[in-house]
Amino acid sequence: MTSNPSRIAVVGAGSVGSFFGALLARAGHPVTLVGRAAHAQAVERDGLQLHMGGQVHTIRVHATTELDAVREASLVLVSVKSRDTEALARAMAPLLAPDALVLSLQNGVENPATLAAQLRQPVIPAAVYVATAMPAPGVVRHFGRGELVIGPATPAQAADQALRQRLQQVVELFASAGVAVRVSDDVMNELWAKLLVNCAYNAISAITQQPYGRMVELAPIRDLQQAVVDEVLAVAAAEGRSLDPRQAAEAVQHIGRSMAGQVSSTAQDLARGKPTEIDDLNGLIVRRAAALGMTAPANLSLYALVKLAESARAAAN
Repeated sequence: MTSNPSRIAVVGAGSVGSFFGALLARAGHPVTLVGRAAHAQAVERDGLQLHMGGQVHTIRVHATTELDAVREASLVLVSVKSRDTEALARAMAPLLAPDALVLSLQNGVENPATLAAQLRQPVIPAAVYVATAMPAPGVVRHFGRGELVIGPATPAQAADQALRQRLQQVVELFASAGVAVRVSDDVMNELWAKLLVNCAYNAISAITQQPYGRMVELAPIRDLQQAVVDEVLAVAAAEGRSLDPRQAAEAVQHIGRSMAGQVSSTAQDLARGKPTEIDDLNGLIVRRAAALGMTAPANLSLYALVKLAESARAAAN
């Protein structure tokens, strides 16, 4: 970002990546969306149609299927599914500019380390709080929120003053597009807190195909969510993460209110017959619990049901 802080590539431009990319492009920054062919073609032809605040905004932004677009980018936003992270990192490694900065706008807690294992450039985790969907190629619907929490992933990054200055540039860049970004010295705890919320909502929304607001209206669902949260808190504590149970409960309640109309990304993937990220959400808690000699029956049940639904969809296709 030292030479041109506003040249941005969004890799894996689904609804989340396209949303942030569109806002940056609308603010006048050179943005390239790298995504699937149908989406890229629709955006190139008609602009990105952003449904937000009761209006439809047509935002002109460059879109392509070619990963080569990262070559000139000083800031790369990665929003691919977790299962694609390692392959993407290997493909990007020879293409990235030496001074590029990479932000992982992904679900789960393992993606930043997976990217960093393959890339020489700094990889910065980002906890993403936004409700979006892509009902058709070239179209993004916004349902609520739209902020990021970023920060150094390692003690070495935390001690790097030059990197801290670059993170402040990121804050200012997004602020110019109306996006609030906060820098946290414990961003990995932020990712664990986001994982906790995802575990509480995504699978239930996927299995029932219901939005968050309807889920939290029912006491049995709230009880199930609390059981999921308790297991995530236990695993996090065993791994040295200090998540506050009261704050966790408040965060889960807040999502139900602030994103009442949102259907989870897992639900959207399942409805389209696409593989979900459940292995990196409830499935991750199940794996981590087993490795620690613990059990996570609520997370296991939700994980198993989503995997069964995935299998049934795949068989039907």
